[in-house]
Amino acid sequence: MGKSHRRCVMLYIGLDWSEKEHHVCILNEAGARISQLRVPHSLSGFQCLDAERAKLNVPAQECLVALETNHNLIVDYLLDREYVLYMIPPRATDGYRNRQRTSGAHDDASDAVLLASLIYTPSDRASLRRLQPNSALIQEMLGQVRLIEALRSSIQRQSNQLHACLVRTYPVALTLFSDLTLPLTLEFLQAYPTAQEARSLNREAFEAFCRAQGDHRRDLGARRYACLLEPMPSAHAAAVAACREQIRVLAQVLLPQVRCRLQAIQRLQQLFHQHADAFVFASLPGAGKLLAPALLAKFGDQRERFGQAQEVQALAGTCPVTKRSGRRRAVLFRRGCDKEFRRLAQQFALASRRESAWAEAYWNEIRPRCASDSHATRILANRWLAIIWKLWQSRQAYDEAYHLQQRAQRRAPKVSQFA
Repeated sequence: MGKSHRRCVMLYIGLDWSEKEHHVCILNEAGARISQLRVPHSLSGFQCLDAERAKLNVPAQECLVALETNHNLIVDYLLDREYVLYMIPPRATDGYRNRQRTSGAHDDASDAVLLASLIYTPSDRASLRRLQPNSALIQEMLGQVRLIEALRSSIQRQSNQLHACLVRTYPVALTLFSDLTLPLTLEFLQAYPTAQEARSLNREAFEAFCRAQGDHRRDLGARRYACLLEPMPSAHAAAVAACREQIRVLAQVLLPQVRCRLQAIQRLQQLFHQHADAFVFASLPGAGKLLAPALLAKFGDQRERFGQAQEVQALAGTCPVTKRSGRRRAVLFRRGCDKEFRRLAQQFALASRRESAWAEAYWNEIRPRCASDSHATRILANRWLAIIWKLWQSRQAYDEAYHLQQRAQRRAPKVSQFA
């Protein structure tokens, strides 16, 4: 007798998550609701969900799960047990909900039912993408990128406050050093938070302070000290007294953040050089120590995740949204995207103009037709993402000479075969 084969039975699971508990709805192959439960956000709760699946005698590999997050412990738990996960963007869920009911009324339990019906319906499921996590190395790189971006945002906000205080009472500090967020600058502002205190230093003491912070350039020290002694308008004593403590404390708060960001960039570089695709992103003109690994982290190592360049461009928000209805056509700024990815892509586009003749020429070509410099930079970033996608898919380093040759061939007039 031949071996019996168990027929593949699928379960369709909708999971509406929260920080404390999760609502779950399970549909069978006929689309009938066979189980609906609420489990706490704990190991026992996750095991309860897995036990419910086991009671139905269906392997985890044959369970399709729809949920609205990929950053949750329950996601890790389900992936470890080989459930098939689909991440549904919350905005897309709102659209599906409006398709079923016009009132907009919903709760957690009904949202779980909605997610289960989405993953059950073949036409809807075809538009969804399976959640396939990146390698551990890429995930650690992404963590470093998010840390660096969070520190950058915090540093920028607090340095703006510090800048405002210095403009009011201590403007010479803004020209004394090359950057307000240098460790040397912040150490100096902590020690000498007013112009009067700074001017009490003689040249030897000033240069000794700079050397103690690791700056040994004597010629630069002389120019800085001369700048410090230049005549300038004096702020009112009350304003100086009001800003003194702010300047000192803001410098004190900023300094460890600046150092932590530098350490995070160094760590990101170490991880970057361990990845097999590092050479692709290191070849990008102007990418540097931060943008090259950050772009690699955003692309990841799951090449099937982005079947076309347009998918990367949409995720990064560099391509617009076009709406057509009859004779009406509107091209809109894309708001639903990975905003961190968009900022990194635009930063790279700006940096590339300094090292790539093609990027500078392309930006100058499109700028007259754009509403702003930012708009032109976004278009350049969009073009770069298409190029990077092709390099990433084919595992090739960027070669500007080859790129220019290909562009020339595409722009050359076509010769008719009948000429």
